[in-house]
Formats: sequence, structure tokens, C-alpha cells
Amino acid sequence: MPQQAQKADMTQKLALITGASRGLGAALAEALAPTHHIVAVARTTGALEELDDRIKAKGGSATLAPMDITVPEAMATLCRGIHDRWGQLDLWLHTAIHAAPLSPAPFVAPKDWEKSVAVNATATSVLIPYVAPLLGQTGRAVFFDDPRGGEKFFGAYGATKTAQMALARSWQAESVKTGPRVEILQPQPMPTALRARFFPGEDREALTPVQDEAARLLPLILILNDD
Repeated sequence: MPQQAQKADMTQKLALITGASRGLGAALAEALAPTHHIVAVARTTGALEELDDRIKAKGGSATLAPMDITVPEAMATLCRGIHDRWGQLDLWLHTAIHAAPLSPAPFVAPKDWEKSVAVNATATSVLIPYVAPLLGQTGRAVFFDDPRGGEKFFGAYGATKTAQMALARSWQAESVKTGPRVEILQPQPMPTALRARFFPGEDREALTPVQDEAARLLPLILILNDD
């Protein structure tokens, strides 16, 4: 497992964030850093290193995992590394998502559909069985909803994001008595790169800054992780 960070304090809680290099994932990584060692997963090494610098500047620590969540072998290596190094996870935040270009349903490009399925749906189905044993009975998994299913021009994104959330909700219902606890939060609209692909002419000043939204969500996440 990558060790591009200072060693975690073994008394700290451990948070895995998939999709941590930018947007809400990066903001939540920074917000959680004072109380959690962050395992930050994303494809972009440079963005992860910048995140690591910001976390260290706040006195936190992170382990960087520049990996592609659509590669099952990489995710198996990641989770095995977490098990071997720490034994368990306290928290998993799944923020990784692919925003396919907006398109009428008859014109969705096969490559855009395939990537949307791979990132938004299939990767989630691979990660859940890998991460669940690390969370055990007391850990928490948090997913972030964006209900676009059925909206015009959102076919590829809406369908695959809906599939992701349906899988998360099934896991949530199935684990009520056994754990881990699975929660679904719905962020407010933020000026992220993902949203800019959907609404390029939007007034971004009217949106909630990512850091502010992370601050709003953080108490909910910490309550979920501590109760």
C-alpha cells in the first residue's frame, strides 16, 4: 500500500475517502483530518499530493493511494493494505463519480455509457464487499446522493448514479441489525468541476462553496461515526 505520508497515530480513527483528490471528497478529507487519519484514493497523484500538503498544514496525516477504483485488483490491494496495516476502518466516504457529457438518450456515446457504468455502478459493487469487512459491525459507510435519474439529458449519469444509490440503499437496509451502518446524505449544489460540466453557464457565486458544504456535512458524519 502507498506510504506517501507520515505514519498514522494508532489512536486516531481511520477514514477511507474514495474520490479524494478534488471537490467534496477533498474538502471532507481536510475537514476530517483533525480527528482521523485519511486514506485518500484518487487517480490524480498531483492533486492527492496537494491535498496531503493541506492536511499536514492543519496538523493532520494522510496516506495517499493514487489508484483507479475501476480496477478490482487495485481495490483488493488497497483494502488488503488497510487490513494489514491497521486492521480495520472506522469510516468510508464514497465521493468518486464520473460525469458523462449531457446527451439525449438516443445519442449517449458508448464510451461515455461504459465509463459511467464502470465508475458509478460497477466500482461501487466491487468496493462494498471489499470494504465491508474492514468496517465490521461498528464502522460507517457514507454515500452522497444526487437524484438526477429520469431528468432530460442526464441519461448516462442519472441512470448509473441511481444504480449506485440503489445498491447503497439495499446495503443500508440489509445491515441495520448487523452493521456496518450505511448512511446517505444529499449535498447542496456546489461549484465543483463535476457540476460545471453539467451547467457551464451557471452563476457559480450562487452555489454553496465546497468547504462550507463540507463543514455543514461534517457534524452529521461525525455523529454517524460516534453514536
